[in-house]
Amino acid sequence: MNELENVYREIQPKVFAFFYVKLGDRVLAEDLTHDVFYAAVKGLPSFEGDSSLITWIFSIAKNRLKKYFRSKKYTAGLTEQLSTQGAPASSTPEEIYILKEGSQDLMEHINKLEPPTTREIVILRIYAELSFKEIANLIGESENFARVTFHRAKIRLKKEMRVRNE
Repeated sequence: MNELENVYREIQPKVFAFFYVKLGDRVLAEDLTHDVFYAAVKGLPSFEGDSSLITWIFSIAKNRLKKYFRSKKYTAGLTEQLSTQGAPASSTPEEIYILKEGSQDLMEHINKLEPPTTREIVILRIYAELSFKEIANLIGESENFARVTFHRAKIRLKKEMRVRNE
């Protein structure tokens, strides 16, 4: 059980970040993260090791998110953007505002990325901190596809954010 606890400590913040970025709701992200790990513990005996444990857990997370979107609880759009709860305690109100605005600006641009696969790759890479190999397994494409798509999206995001800030 100690090994499982270590895996949980490593992966849980990444799964939470995945949900938080997708939904913009801290409480809901915590609930869904809990659901994912509950399902993972229940399904652990059926884990065959065809993929890494983190890829398996993120496939559960993706399926849980799809299930949530299909449910009646989901309302269109993000209800709130990234909050300042992650800001350092010594931050001034001005610094907190700048951090929040920067995060909101980035999220707005990420949410506009097309096609949806590109958006998914960027979120999994930046917020869930998955490797390109893990992302490729999750989206059913090659590792090179994930790498190239992320690189192109990153260039596009930099360009769009630079134009907007000028």
